[in-house]
Amino acid sequence: MIGQVVSLAGAALILAAFAAQQAQRWKPTDLVYLAFNFAGAAILAYFAVLAGNLGLIVLEGSWAVISLWSLSRALLARPG
Repeated sequence: MIGQVVSLAGAALILAAFAAQQAQRWKPTDLVYLAFNFAGAAILAYFAVLAGNLGLIVLEGSWAVISLWSLSRALLARPG
């Protein structure tokens, strides 16, 4: 039950980021957009591993890695 709620939260994070980007509220380079994508994908990748679903492991794992890479680049580029 808790796993279902957490995985739904992960999906909600990705969908919220996508909706905000489509509504032009967030840019694909915004830290919050990247953080939502990373967190959501990492959660879903974790549950894909638990379920042994190779297709979702590849999809969500790749999404998480790419999002983390982009988030890291955005954080390093910040002044200060």
